[in-house]
Amino acid sequence: MGLRPTRRGWALGLAGVTLVLLGVGLGAVDLVRLGTLVVLLAVGAAVVVGLLDPGRGRHRLAVARDARPNPVHAGEQARVDVRITASDPAARVRLAGLRFAEQAATELSGGRPLRARVSRSPQRVTVSYTVEAARRGRWQLGPLVVTRSDPFGVARSSATLGDHAEVVVWPTVVPLPTASDVLVGEPDRVALGARTPSTDDASLRDYREGDDLRRVHWRSSARRGALMVRSDERAGMRPVSVLLDLPARLAALEWTISLAASMAIAMLEGGHPVRLLGGRDGAGTEFLHARSGPTARADLLDSTVDLEAPRSPEEAESQLLAAAHLLETTEAGGEIVLAVLGPLGAGARAALAHVADNAQGWAVVRADGASPAHEREAQHTVNALRRAGWRACAVAPGEDVVACWLRLLGSAR
Repeated sequence: MGLRPTRRGWALGLAGVTLVLLGVGLGAVDLVRLGTLVVLLAVGAAVVVGLLDPGRGRHRLAVARDARPNPVHAGEQARVDVRITASDPAARVRLAGLRFAEQAATELSGGRPLRARVSRSPQRVTVSYTVEAARRGRWQLGPLVVTRSDPFGVARSSATLGDHAEVVVWPTVVPLPTASDVLVGEPDRVALGARTPSTDDASLRDYREGDDLRRVHWRSSARRGALMVRSDERAGMRPVSVLLDLPARLAALEWTISLAASMAIAMLEGGHPVRLLGGRDGAGTEFLHARSGPTARADLLDSTVDLEAPRSPEEAESQLLAAAHLLETTEAGGEIVLAVLGPLGAGARAALAHVADNAQGWAVVRADGASPAHEREAQHTVNALRRAGWRACAVAPGEDVVACWLRLLGSAR
């Protein structure tokens, strides 16, 4: 970055110096004058370009960047508008004649130059282009690179303007068919109106995550110092925990997170309180509910953005055991647990077996076919989970998410 001569500038300066030296050697005044004029032209052009450098001085240009939508799902496109604004006449002079180039992470640009459309006015230039989100994560845009050259193409200055911006990329989410005929239990059917509520509103119980706040008995709650709800609405919508066992391979990792996110969103849109468990930081440990506001879906997907592959099989098992322990210590009675797992060791199988004592467990187990031994381990995990009371099936990373979901639901029959 900065001021530098172009090839034409170097050639022109060299030609001017040569003419001056030749004129001095031959005693030709006209050659000296011509050479001096050429050198002055090159130097003057460089001075003018340097004075108008948009990255220097008090009359800087303001840069604002807007990406829509942001966040965006992996595999989808986002439109980016970069607005460069001049606030005073001196800044407008700097703005005129600038060329613009935008920088973007490879996960947004695909490693190719961005093709942009530029619209200009005296006070503002807008650079618009489209990026395609290749992979889940947080990826940078910018800074903007601006270039100016003189009319003769002798000198060029480059500078960066503005700060970085961030595009958040959510995992791909596939709409899943309704599973009410399999997953929705009797307490959920009460809330959905499949059975007439009891007329006895005097029977109360402690409030549980997912209960409708309209059924809170405020007088009893104030007297006892804790929220109490009428028992005719005793379960509300059954809470759902989506348990993640993250693999080390990138392709399997993204597919696992996409499947888990699709399950979580399907249950959230079905009215259930939902949380994600797993990963290095535990993902989200709080239940999210559609009744909590329009940001529930976004908050759930945000918890998947920073999930990373485990560094070793030992770390992967440790993360899974921590998530299983959290299920055991949060009174998961009546809870639905949807798990996306790999082949498990004895310790992890034992921990998940205890989860099924108090919760309804559903698991898909990855069998990527890397080796016959891996296939046997995956099937052994499926069989162990079934013996512990889980509904479980084997899946292959990369296969259709809807097909995996339907196979899981079919495992209950």
